[in-house]
Amino acid sequence: MSGEKYIDNFNENEEEQIINLSLRPHNLEEFIGQKNIIHPLGVSIEAAVKRMEPLEHVLLSGPPGLGKTSLAYCVSKGMNSKVTATSGPAIERAGDLVGILTNLEKGDILFIDEIHRLSRVIEEFLYPAMENFQIDFVIDKGPYAKSVKFNLKPFTLIGATTKKGTLSAPLRSRFGLFFDFEFYTPVDLSIIVKRSAELLDIEIDDKSCLEIARCSRGTPRLCNRLLKRVRDYAQVLGEGFINKEITISSLAKIGVDREGLDVMDRKYLKTIIELYNGGPAGIESIAASLGEDKVTLEDVIEPYLLNKGFIVRTQRGRIVKEKAYRLLNLPFKEKEIDKV
Repeated sequence: MSGEKYIDNFNENEEEQIINLSLRPHNLEEFIGQKNIIHPLGVSIEAAVKRMEPLEHVLLSGPPGLGKTSLAYCVSKGMNSKVTATSGPAIERAGDLVGILTNLEKGDILFIDEIHRLSRVIEEFLYPAMENFQIDFVIDKGPYAKSVKFNLKPFTLIGATTKKGTLSAPLRSRFGLFFDFEFYTPVDLSIIVKRSAELLDIEIDDKSCLEIARCSRGTPRLCNRLLKRVRDYAQVLGEGFINKEITISSLAKIGVDREGLDVMDRKYLKTIIELYNGGPAGIESIAASLGEDKVTLEDVIEPYLLNKGFIVRTQRGRIVKEKAYRLLNLPFKEKEIDKV
């Protein structure tokens, strides 16, 4: 699979990161899809600009690769403000957060990716910062300890998470705007593929755009990755122009089928079918059988399989549905527990 364990792997090298940055939309007008988010968010931005106030704090949730980071930068463009980007795991000490917050100017945006991974201590510092634009920082220890209050300039916090349910209630309640990202439709993704091809100077026809879109698991980041892989095959095995035939052939060579499933997806499904008789199977047992991390399965593999109806989650574990058996050309025998 082009040296990758699975195609839905978002660990990008530096060159890919630079290319992907160039493919991102620059404002809300260029943002394709997610109309349930773009319209109300655009109204809130316009109203905040007219009042000359910072935008309310925003929480973005959804699977990885759907454009949460891109949208944060589009918001900054609409607010004509600067973005300071970090992530939950990167903020290890309260002093790190204090340094970031005190350097923000009025109206600036602080974007925290994977905000659900903030420690509880850091969350406690965020509460007064989000509510009153103040933080209390304790210096020294024991009898010499004293609290120093920092007044902050009004800012907007945009938090992005793939696990909204794991956010603590106090933190979640301090956001004013909540938006849930949905998987993209093939039509929207084909428009993204066409736009990316133009920016990368790739010749491609509309049928190929739609074919790549269908195999992209509803995810813009993945459709851009597949576009670049298909381009490689078109340049080596063809004449550079991407048509439907070379698209289907290229995707097959890197292990992606026409439902968007890769080698790891099929291995996941076959493991439950062959080792656990189709389920129910616990996530820990599946992870141990595959030699994979449980978090990887939950965050990368399962969201798309659930969305497409290949598996279901029950209290007793994961169950593979008949649709997956047909895809894998395996015999299906319905059990009572399958009727969920």
